[in-house]
Amino acid sequence: MRASGLVRVRTQYLKLPDGARRKLPRPSLRSSLTLLSAGLLLAAVGFLHRRAIDHRLASLLAAGESAPFEIQRVRRDLADLQLDEQELSGALDARLKYAESVKSRDFYIVIDTKARRLDFKNGDRVVRSAAVEVGAPATVATKTGRRWTFAAVTGAFSVRQKLEGASWKAPEWAYALRRKPAPSPLPDVPNGLGKYVLIFSDGYAIHSPPSKESPLAGPKPGSFLVPEADLAAIWKRVGTDTRIYVF
Repeated sequence: MRASGLVRVRTQYLKLPDGARRKLPRPSLRSSLTLLSAGLLLAAVGFLHRRAIDHRLASLLAAGESAPFEIQRVRRDLADLQLDEQELSGALDARLKYAESVKSRDFYIVIDTKARRLDFKNGDRVVRSAAVEVGAPATVATKTGRRWTFAAVTGAFSVRQKLEGASWKAPEWAYALRRKPAPSPLPDVPNGLGKYVLIFSDGYAIHSPPSKESPLAGPKPGSFLVPEADLAAIWKRVGTDTRIYVF
């Protein structure tokens, strides 16, 4: 069957000169070997890094049946977790120092992020236990390009500030988090971060629910929200030397 004139007109633009063939550019052998070598090198580095972390964990937590119960529990809890070196260091620090605090007669706070639980303890005795909301790690950005990064927190800390009924100058990121424009000037919000606030590291905090006027509706990113009644119950026992263990 002969093609129509319309088909002939359209297909004639696809014709190549006699003997010509379309070819895609082919990388040189040298380039291919370079890419392959780079891929193998990255895979080897990743394998060795993970092996070094596993070896470090094994050496730090190697314990037989005679090891104290808390140390054995640390080993069980961390052995199967996929942690990078920084997270592993923070988790080990918190767990091991917490194990030491169990033997003391001091008051301290333990936050188990997996169980979503806060325990206020004196030695090995739980004085008060409460549910805790964990603020998800987040990177908050505005249309003008300003950025704030809130990472997950693990480790052993001490209370740096203890605030009750304090106003909070609502920061720009709190509005950006809810995708709302920040007012100018930024307002001071009564109990904007909650009636009870314990700041322990780089602005991270344990706090009660923010007031209705606050742009923050739940836990501060990377921080921990605890019911107001539970923080009120332990408030008088907490000071700037109170230890906090987060894992």
